[in-house]
Amino acid sequence: MRVGANTGKLWRKGGPVPREPSSVMDGGAADTLWIIRSVRRADLKAVGEVRRSLRELLRHRCRADTADVAELLATELVTNALVHTEQGAELSASLTATRLRVEVRDYTGRHPRPYVPTADDGTHGRGLVLVQSLADAWGVNALDALGGVTGKIVWFELHEAFDAVRGAGAV
Repeated sequence: MRVGANTGKLWRKGGPVPREPSSVMDGGAADTLWIIRSVRRADLKAVGEVRRSLRELLRHRCRADTADVAELLATELVTNALVHTEQGAELSASLTATRLRVEVRDYTGRHPRPYVPTADDGTHGRGLVLVQSLADAWGVNALDALGGVTGKIVWFELHEAFDAVRGAGAV
């Protein structure tokens, strides 16, 4: 399998491997936009696509530094889900005029715990410490086993006076 240099698409013999596209939709509630993105197991290259989808959602709707924080925290949560679980993950983000909420669902019931790594840990172990430090709120919700499938949602929120959320067609 290889990744196309210009398109970022995954290729196998004979053609590209389809990835589920990001979707932006009206969440039903007034002035709420959503994106939902599924990431397959061990598809770490898709983390960049998730980040770009979130950046598009936030473009022109919040300060650049808030968008940067949102991208960083979403990247940490999706990467954790892909590295520490055996299956894929799903990111959903909802944006209102006053709040961004990002949720990452994975399929293991094991709850993550933030810890301060030692100096010789390299770059590992800092993701949840960043989430804890930079998010206005965060947490972990266990999901009831449905059909034998367990899981959890790790989420964070950023509260800011976002610009007026425009309709889904503006994204």
